[in-house]
Amino acid sequence: MKEMININILYCGDDKMFRGFLISLLSLLKHSDRPLYVYILTARLRNKKKQFMALTDAHAVVLNQVAQKNNSKNFVRKIDITKLYKKHLPKANHNTMFTPYSMLRLYVDLIPEIPDRILYLDADIVCRRNFDNFYDQDLTDTEFVGVLDHYGKWFFHHRLQKFDYINSGMLLLNVKIIKQTGLMEKCRRLCDHRPMIMPDQSSLNRYAKTKRYADRKYNEQHGVYPNTVFHHFSTNWKLFPVVHTVTVKPWEIDKVHSNLHLHDYDDIYSEYLKLIH
Repeated sequence: MKEMININILYCGDDKMFRGFLISLLSLLKHSDRPLYVYILTARLRNKKKQFMALTDAHAVVLNQVAQKNNSKNFVRKIDITKLYKKHLPKANHNTMFTPYSMLRLYVDLIPEIPDRILYLDADIVCRRNFDNFYDQDLTDTEFVGVLDHYGKWFFHHRLQKFDYINSGMLLLNVKIIKQTGLMEKCRRLCDHRPMIMPDQSSLNRYAKTKRYADRKYNEQHGVYPNTVFHHFSTNWKLFPVVHTVTVKPWEIDKVHSNLHLHDYDDIYSEYLKLIH
């Protein structure tokens, strides 16, 4: 019997994202039978607004145990890049409205443990269908594959085509090519010098030369549909009764049920609640 090739997954965040990591991981385990090698970039950081705690070893152990319960070949590996982040501090964006952890993915080229191909997911993404074929796609001469940003595609442009602004919440990264093009180095340099609303996303879209666009089902940022593969719980705008934003995260189970009227993840939530109580 042919041995199944593993899938590499990348998350970034502080310890407050543990619940998001856990739910997202459980959803991946549900929808792929292949070995999952999961890497979590974290750091102990402080900016002018608050002190951030890195993912704890205890929480990393829980995530690893959950992964290995499904398959002994699975693992979850915590990588603390506190020193690396401080050495290449993105000064102009370290104190913005977005946490510094949004920029940790920009350091993948400097971390030896990170493999050449890896699927980055925000902690508020839940998998709904098998994603093996998407992960296995040809990445020749491609820095990353992503999906257009639901709102940003209308306002931000970096090329002549009508829509070209990718949401950075789901990225299939070709780290080998990224090292050759210097993409992340350019992004870090920009984050060091220029304040931006969404520093990681803006810099990646600005400097990527060989990004590829995937169907929205691989990063659905506006509800769910029958073909949705990755459901991204991103902030949405509502027009009635007045214009306002609505943000519901996957770990806010009551809101997922009452505000989104979504019960599709109840089996995952059942397992999740057993693990955190």
